Amino acid sequence: MSCCTDLTKVDGIIDSYPQTEASLIQILQDVQAEYNYLPKEAIDKVAQKLELPIAKLYSVATFYKSFSLKPRGKHICKVCVGTACHIRGAANLVEEFEKKLDVKVGGTTKDGEFTLEGVNCVGACAMAPVVVIDDKYHGGVELHNVGKLIEEVGSDEN
Repeated sequence: MSCCTDLTKVDGIIDSYPQTEASLIQILQDVQAEYNYLPKEAIDKVAQKLELPIAKLYSVATFYKSFSLKPRGKHICKVCVGTACHIRGAANLVEEFEKKLDVKVGGTTKDGEFTLEGVNCVGACAMAPVVVIDDKYHGGVELHNVGKLIEEVGSDEN
């Protein structure tokens, strides 16, 4: 299923940068910010407008972990599993998020609300264990906080 048959937003993003390969990462970041992943149609459009081989775009999109080629949830939940967080119970947090969201790491909930990711480090070791939801950092997260964090995301929209 196509997410974005109307590519006018992609055209606008591309047109806001110089039409050179040097703009590629910035363009892909903006496209992902718009759709929450990099749709195939958008990648095709960027390659065409920048006159780059599609393989170049996929090379960039798969090299950087921040890019996603598959649809992600409305809310991105990242559980840090780096050394400091691991020592302070990150594996248990991952299990609790999987249970509460009914999805495994790397997956998206059936309702499309959440994507759960395990990340190697979020650079906030002093706050370990850390969970980042929609770019908001939560430090010192304990198992009993997981449900509350999930609920807060939903209530922020109302």
